[in-house]
Amino acid sequence: MELRPILSAMLRNKTGAILVGLQIALTLAIVANSVFIIMQRVEKIGRAPGFDSDNLFFVQSYGFGAGYQHEDTMRRDLDLLRSLPGVRAASAINSAPMSGGGSSSNIGTVPDVTKINVRGNYYMVDEHGLEALGVKLAEGRNFTPQEIDYTADPSGNQFTQTVILTRDLARAIFGDEAALGKRIYISTERSAIVVGIIENMLGAWVDWDELTQVMLLPRKPSGPLVRYVVRVEPGRLDSLMAEAERKLAESNTNRAITWVRSHSTMKERSYRADSRMVTFLGVLVVLMVLVTALGILGLASFYVNARRKQIGTRRAVGARRSDIIRYFMIENWLLTSGGVFVGSILAFAFGHWLSSAYSLPRLQPVYVISGVVVLWLLGQLAVFVPARRAAAIPPAIATRTV
Repeated sequence: MELRPILSAMLRNKTGAILVGLQIALTLAIVANSVFIIMQRVEKIGRAPGFDSDNLFFVQSYGFGAGYQHEDTMRRDLDLLRSLPGVRAASAINSAPMSGGGSSSNIGTVPDVTKINVRGNYYMVDEHGLEALGVKLAEGRNFTPQEIDYTADPSGNQFTQTVILTRDLARAIFGDEAALGKRIYISTERSAIVVGIIENMLGAWVDWDELTQVMLLPRKPSGPLVRYVVRVEPGRLDSLMAEAERKLAESNTNRAITWVRSHSTMKERSYRADSRMVTFLGVLVVLMVLVTALGILGLASFYVNARRKQIGTRRAVGARRSDIIRYFMIENWLLTSGGVFVGSILAFAFGHWLSSAYSLPRLQPVYVISGVVVLWLLGQLAVFVPARRAAAIPPAIATRTV
């Protein structure tokens, strides 16, 4: 089948063809970038936290009474939490990972403030901290009870004698050198020995580039505010949260239990903006694809109705039904090809603007190529029903107006 008659027919009704072609182009540009952003957000939300997130809850206690004794309260609280059936481990901790709140420090390998430039998020835990979080110790050892600092300066100006680093933080500080047993500095006067390496653990801020650079310090908070991380057996989270809150509140009237939250709730809140972005862009992609399919279907139906006599004439001179179907399929393929060609240019231009304006990664070509294939298939599927209807036009239609 020659392309010239098809192109001539399209040019005679070029307004509709141009509008649908532009619709296809815009759909490709928007859908390719939207799907790219969706996949980035899905990958971000699905990152392994490195600890037992599904079975963790956190408790915040604040002492206010005249008889409040911070260290004694922490000891009693932890004994109570660890004694609950179904609790695997509990530890004091300064903040919850992936909660959007925490502490960080600059770290270096020498006592030179100009070279202390690696950033790390840190958490203060006791000797039960690793088990309470459920992190995997890849090298070295855990903290000993003798290393736990119970008299920490409330201003946070003291540094412990030993630390445990995540593998990513150790690599950021020491490169390919082994970190175990080496000394790190946060100032010219404060340093610590690396005694353990954690395989992986995410820190406080899910949008932070150094999220996996985490350091554990053997220290308990100085109060009067203290948080506890509690790890429970699978399936016991909700019941133990309620039981822990009730028993802790009853055990000491000189403090208040200000909140008890599961880590899943904290994580969901931190990723809420990303989840909403995925939902919004997903709905946008579906609507754009549906509207484009309807546009192709509408244009093909218009062409069929406008060319009924022409189709009848072709059928009268010997054209088969398959010839009529192929005619409309090729016509639509040409229209879609023009749209996706323009759309590919727009997609990369739009992706470049997003990358420059919002510091996003550059659009990967695979998303544009996939979009082109999907729109080609969508165009062929959308035009198939009108094409079959055109093929069913009888040859006698050519003589009705003669």
